[in-house]
Amino acid sequence: MPCASRAVVRACSPDDLEAVGVEIAVANTWHLHLRPGEAAVEAAGGLHAFMSWGGLLATDSGGFQAFSLARPADVSEDGVCLVSPLDGSRALLSPEACVAIQEKLGADIAVALDICTPYPVPYDVARSAAERTLRWAQRCLQTHRREDQWLWGVIQGSIYPDLRAYSAQETAAMGFTGFGIGGLSVGESRREMLEVLETTIQALPAEAPKWVMGVGTPRDIVEAVLRGADLFDCVLPTRLARHGSLLTNHGPLKIGNAAFRTDPRPIEEGCDCPTCRRYSRAYLHHLFRLEEAAAWRLLSLHNLRWYVRLMERIRHAIRTATLGSLLSSLPPLTQRDAQAC
Repeated sequence: MPCASRAVVRACSPDDLEAVGVEIAVANTWHLHLRPGEAAVEAAGGLHAFMSWGGLLATDSGGFQAFSLARPADVSEDGVCLVSPLDGSRALLSPEACVAIQEKLGADIAVALDICTPYPVPYDVARSAAERTLRWAQRCLQTHRREDQWLWGVIQGSIYPDLRAYSAQETAAMGFTGFGIGGLSVGESRREMLEVLETTIQALPAEAPKWVMGVGTPRDIVEAVLRGADLFDCVLPTRLARHGSLLTNHGPLKIGNAAFRTDPRPIEEGCDCPTCRRYSRAYLHHLFRLEEAAAWRLLSLHNLRWYVRLMERIRHAIRTATLGSLLSSLPPLTQRDAQAC
């Protein structure tokens, strides 16, 4: 799911997303609450009409903003007190407010408010956050009224397997139709992330969709699918594009390198994205070096299409029982690229 945090995937229109085969995007509850406000989106007919987007939409809860913007003292049983970057005002994002905002936004999938802990975090702090996330999930369920919208619970528990299993079992017992798996890719090792992910998924209903939140390198996606995950969101495709890093089946290509100044080839031979079908590496190198806004769009379209094709390859590999082979064929991202996520 490309990140359309403010109702737009950066540098790309909804038409662009359709052109590369995107089926679902994820917007951000807190950012849209700040601007333009859920009332304005509701007045426009909801997020689909506001964006003129015919695909599916999810809205995350704002829990990650609580993780990245709030201080520990800003989190209480009532909710999270967040400071607006627009005017410095403070607002309480409670479980009830979180649901009310998402109901007005009108996405297909809404998410219960959760507490994402940093890494490393002491066991007792992780347990307290997981328990509060469960209490908030129950309040979100009691508040949610919109029958044409799914509400999903979020699993927390840091890197502690017993907390993850406990959070998953208790959240599933509440009757949610799907689950977000949060609190990953926040500094833990890849081994820790995959071990925790496996423990979590094993404790959730097999038939329920499972969204691994904020995880998005190609290798991590396939590893997570091997363990039973279904959905992913990450800023990586478009953020890499804005830094001139393009995904190919042979590894990242840095379009700003002087070697591409006169290269007539597309980014990747055989790629069916709108950029590769029409533009040369030389022209894209020229736009990128000029810092033209068109470069952001064209490079993002390629990376988004690459990810869509990756998911198509994953679905085919599931049907043919070849996921392991697909994993071994994936090109590695450099450490610098991975950190850009």
